[in-house]
Amino acid sequence: MADTQFETIPVGPLGIIAMKSIEPLAQKVDTYLADWRQEREAASENAIHFRGYQKDSYLISASTPRFGSGEAKGRIHESVRGDDIYIMTDVLNYSLTYSLCGLENHMSPDDHYQDLKRIIGAIQGKANRINVIMPFLYESRQHRRTARESLDCAAMLQELVRMGVDNIITFDAHDPRIQNAIQDKGFESVSCIYQFIKALVKSTPDIHLDSDHLMVISPDEGAMGRAVTFANYLGIDVGMFYKRRDYTRIVNGKNPIIAHEYLGRDLEGKDVIVLDDMISSGDSMIDVAKELKRRHANRVYTVATFGLFTNGLAKFDKAVEEGLIYKVLTTNLSYQRPELFSRDYYVSVDLSKYIALLIDNLNHNNTLHDLLSPTDRINRFLAKHKEDLGE
Repeated sequence: MADTQFETIPVGPLGIIAMKSIEPLAQKVDTYLADWRQEREAASENAIHFRGYQKDSYLISASTPRFGSGEAKGRIHESVRGDDIYIMTDVLNYSLTYSLCGLENHMSPDDHYQDLKRIIGAIQGKANRINVIMPFLYESRQHRRTARESLDCAAMLQELVRMGVDNIITFDAHDPRIQNAIQDKGFESVSCIYQFIKALVKSTPDIHLDSDHLMVISPDEGAMGRAVTFANYLGIDVGMFYKRRDYTRIVNGKNPIIAHEYLGRDLEGKDVIVLDDMISSGDSMIDVAKELKRRHANRVYTVATFGLFTNGLAKFDKAVEEGLIYKVLTTNLSYQRPELFSRDYYVSVDLSKYIALLIDNLNHNNTLHDLLSPTDRINRFLAKHKEDLGE
């Protein structure tokens, strides 16, 4: 993509504001953009609408300092007037702390969201356009009302729009239909299927991506649409587990699972991809892996966009040691605890180049169709992989 020559002029000078929660990923994205734009023809650099098109970095300095009481403010340290601004944030990064009356507090998703709003407020309407890249959509697990409950995700989206945000880009939203809350603004729930397929092959070069050797499994009803899409790209079969719950009890805020019931074809001897949007505690994924092994599945890959591992890695270490799970794949879209990288079974899927492509195209108001529907790229990759396997 470095040699891409757009036929449209930029919406405005590009600016990226990286919240502290996502700085490592944003720096990678910035490097891609700077390299690509340095390699493009600079003939139009003198034109006013290409002002600042080629830079060493597009990162804009900003901060959210806190007072001793825990209160905070947003500050931008350079002008953003007329810029096309992309604010990146990771609301799941619990590693960051702040002082509250002398006590150390770890930042919650609520804290990260408030800091995002502070930065938007600091822009004061001076930017040409404000785009928010929030890989994990804040409060996306509370996307619908089943009783007397708040609709937090919809309220968040509407609040950002009222503050002047034009586009919101997220990845594998828990339920993409949440975009109905802001139907008159841009909302993209981006899939990582192509990146996951590449990472699978890189981690296991001898894997056969065909219906005779591989199946995709949805661990519950909610992930079925995602699993079907993944399976259709590869032309393989899909199966599903549904969670039978005890609705007479509530444990840790939810009804406990009694059993995982399987619906699908025979699994014997096949590699299996268990696909979901996130790994939280991991209990559900491990339970599904046990059921798959009980049905004589071969290698089990647990694949999720966001790896939270809220109860630590000990359960996964044990599951791998017992042969239940072969590989665990998650992306770098959310905070990755350092000990993950010491596990041989863990595969980190880098999305920095993909985000850079999205930003580059959006800045030129170019279509995202080919990026959001990677059929051709997947087909080319599958053909090459088959060739490498000698098929």
